[in-house]
Amino acid sequence: MDQSPHPDASVFDVAVIGGGVNGTGIARDAAGRGARVLLLEAQDLASGTSSNSSKLIHGGLRYLEHYEFGLVREALGEREILWGIAPHIIWPMRFVLPWVKGLRPRWLLRLGLFLYDHLGMRKLLPATETIRLDRHPAGKPLKPEFVHGFVYSDGWVDDARLVVLNARDAADHGAQVRTRCPVTRLERAGELWRIETPQGEFAARSVINAAGPSVLGILGKSGEQPKQSIRLVRGSHIVVRKLFDHPHPYFFQLPDGRIFFAIPYEQDFTLIGTTDRDQQPGEPIVASEEEIAYLCEGASRFFTRPVTPADVVWTYSGVRPLVDDGSGKPEAATRGYRFDLTEAHEGAPMLSVFGGKITTFRTLSQEAVDTMASRIPALRGDHWTHSRPLPGGDFGVDQVEQQIASLRARYPFLEAGWAERLVHSYGTVAAEFLGDAATLDQCGRHFGHGLTEAEVRHLVTNEWAMSAEDILWRRTKLGLHLSPEQAHDLDRFFTEELTS
Repeated sequence: MDQSPHPDASVFDVAVIGGGVNGTGIARDAAGRGARVLLLEAQDLASGTSSNSSKLIHGGLRYLEHYEFGLVREALGEREILWGIAPHIIWPMRFVLPWVKGLRPRWLLRLGLFLYDHLGMRKLLPATETIRLDRHPAGKPLKPEFVHGFVYSDGWVDDARLVVLNARDAADHGAQVRTRCPVTRLERAGELWRIETPQGEFAARSVINAAGPSVLGILGKSGEQPKQSIRLVRGSHIVVRKLFDHPHPYFFQLPDGRIFFAIPYEQDFTLIGTTDRDQQPGEPIVASEEEIAYLCEGASRFFTRPVTPADVVWTYSGVRPLVDDGSGKPEAATRGYRFDLTEAHEGAPMLSVFGGKITTFRTLSQEAVDTMASRIPALRGDHWTHSRPLPGGDFGVDQVEQQIASLRARYPFLEAGWAERLVHSYGTVAAEFLGDAATLDQCGRHFGHGLTEAEVRHLVTNEWAMSAEDILWRRTKLGLHLSPEQAHDLDRFFTEELTS
């Protein structure tokens, strides 16, 4: 992939540190305003928190209990905006919330859902409905004691692809994107920042520190003293073979006051999560036996078919860098965000980003660029990210099935599930790497489950993939589907053909 500098870009207007959803969103916004942008990521794009979320575009129904009405309103307003600019990787889902006797009363749930329907700018998403679970398809997998419930709207996102597509759009607007490029030294030199990395030294007029859980580490490298503390909270998820055949995800309440989701995942699975555990420095970012048992026990409270740790086929965990607001329980800590901008008299500015959630990444990015624009004129410009589609998303939210049908008509060798995966991953870009192929053989080697050499080479050339892991667990989730032998074959292809 071309990682050569922007023409005449010996000095960047802004260096964004962190290749998660906030960092790539900021880089996209700034590059689209015409600024010279450098994006630095220490590992792979979305290799941390941003590929290990619950994968929801949601207002945060439970945040209403913590009176975070502003955050909920902002997130609710973003749902349809994000759906509109990325209809290939974001789509609406109708969540089922069973009423549990002895927990929150039905009137309180209905009141919360009424607020949820009306706080944000909801135009296309359907409103809440009251249902009888003994008469609804979503009631069949549940224990018969759950009779009453509600159905409400929220959205789903392929989180890692959201990150990659923001980086791709930033690069298409002129940004230089460098992965596997950790910052080893960060030093202010008058009106510039000098940034040392294994790939060379860079100069920038400003730095936006969007390193997520590593935000304090970047501040430490720069010699800046943080004015905000963060709370690292681990959220773990488990994946099991699918527990139900209908398309509705569930929102469940537990007796300890927490909630969790059970969501249809990758056609053949159910995703269950999440936990909230304080993450200690140096502690492995993996689901503990206790967390796995907790999620299994929670699911078994509701589903007729018990869920046990033996049923778990995969787990993942992410660390959320939350603003430390002094909350007692991890789940009560705010999901809002805050900025820390250095003083003008200190020289070249640095803006550090604390907190945030995937649903509000676009507004966070826009506000971060606006804030830095007060010091860097090249960042000034009109807001644009609310209306410009992400790569591949240049079609209407009601045209996904049409896109799938068109792709199959153009490439008759595509099986239905394969075509659906390609559209939901790449949208209109899928035809670019399939090209003039008339048969499967013309797509090169087939690694399994519809992953071909044509797609792999596209991911390497255009999406910064550098290993089989990048492809199997971030650019796609085919790691759940490919056999160990097929995964090894892909890894060997990288070793022998792509890096030789």
